[in-house]
Amino acid sequence: MALRHRPMQPKDVGECVEIVATHPVIGPRYGNGIADLRRAWLDLYGRLAHTAVVLEEGDGRNWQVCGVGVSVFIKDSFLRELKTPPFFWYGPELAKRIVNGNSPLLSDKEVREKNVCGGMNVVCWEGCLRPEAETRTEIYNKLMGAFVEEHRGYLWNEIIATQAESVLRLQSMMRTGAMWLSSERHQWIESVDKDLEEAFTAPHVVGLARGMPSIVGSWAGALFDYNPPRFGFSRSEQQLLASAWHGGTDEELSEVLGISISAVKKTWQTIYQRVTARRPDLTPPSKHSDSAPRDRGKEKKQRLIAYLREHPEELRPVSRKLLARR
Repeated sequence: MALRHRPMQPKDVGECVEIVATHPVIGPRYGNGIADLRRAWLDLYGRLAHTAVVLEEGDGRNWQVCGVGVSVFIKDSFLRELKTPPFFWYGPELAKRIVNGNSPLLSDKEVREKNVCGGMNVVCWEGCLRPEAETRTEIYNKLMGAFVEEHRGYLWNEIIATQAESVLRLQSMMRTGAMWLSSERHQWIESVDKDLEEAFTAPHVVGLARGMPSIVGSWAGALFDYNPPRFGFSRSEQQLLASAWHGGTDEELSEVLGISISAVKKTWQTIYQRVTARRPDLTPPSKHSDSAPRDRGKEKKQRLIAYLREHPEELRPVSRKLLARR
């Protein structure tokens, strides 16, 4: 059986909320507020401050959802509130505030600007697996890998981890460089200052921050590596490149993005023009003069996608105006 992750679609929200609602530990944290979760996740679809993935297991033809991961980019004021004792379950609180029109999330404009100047803070809203999948290391690792893939290339200040639902999850987060926010000492510490069996049953805060010594040399530290993008792709260009990341013909990309084939081809042309102007080595002429245009285009696309895998900042939202000034 294979594992994969993909962006959450509106049609997935009901099943993903059901995974949270029926979880024996996470579900009760929401109580009657679970109805807010569905509305909130639907309302956030398409927002730059919202990242949501579905984790699936299948045989290549039939896929079953086994987990969900959702994160949001928050205002500094909510981060301060979240880190001030007494702590609270921030999943239900986020859902309630968004539904009530008091969202603590950054606007699209703020995301673009802060991702160039100032930096952002992200909260891992939920990283919830079906109970039968929680003890399977490969599924948990896939969920963590999906988080890294979706969050590399941003200018982060702090990353607040999902609130643990078990001792195993809490220990795993601490081993990867995260630190425990002590409510008594009012500071980040390297180990949990209370009994592990009780620690996850009450609201708590675990996270990472730029400059923390605990992240040096860890995979988590790579999340804070940042280089300003060089190409300044437009949003439509980024969407095409992000879809092409996982492969697919122009016809398939046209269907996924809901645009015409001619629009796909035109977008590729503007992408290659932009790349050639700044990094001509990424779009060199084919070594084989007799190769077909289709093969030459495939070669350029593969070279560019390989570069983007090493430089995910090129696919992240930015203010092109601020980027040009910088």
